[in-house]
Amino acid sequence: MHPSPADLVREFHRAFGLAARAEPTEVTPELAAHRGELLAEEAAEVAEVAVAGPLDRLAHELADVVYVAYGTALVHGIDLDAVIAEIHRSNMTKLGPDGSVARREDGKVLKGEHYRAPDVSGVLRSQGWKG
Repeated sequence: MHPSPADLVREFHRAFGLAARAEPTEVTPELAAHRGELLAEEAAEVAEVAVAGPLDRLAHELADVVYVAYGTALVHGIDLDAVIAEIHRSNMTKLGPDGSVARREDGKVLKGEHYRAPDVSGVLRSQGWKG
């Protein structure tokens, strides 16, 4: 079994002297902007290869987005795995009680009447966030 992305990115941050907070924390506007720029750069690279490929480059760029996203979460002291679990819980409520799925014309799954929004604030509070 592979180590979790959170563990791998934590190892990278510690090895290179980058921020790795243990509790959800606001960061300086400069650091927040820098992390946003890194994420935008990686997302642009995904968009560039998403249609034309090649597949190995797409896989690389997708992994870079995830790596930088986990790093950004770590800089902010966010347990991203817990947040993703809450988003997943919420997303699964889009499924109707009879198993039906409402979709937009392009295939995007829509929120139905049984949808329950994620409680990301609650997840962060359970991690020590005071906001």
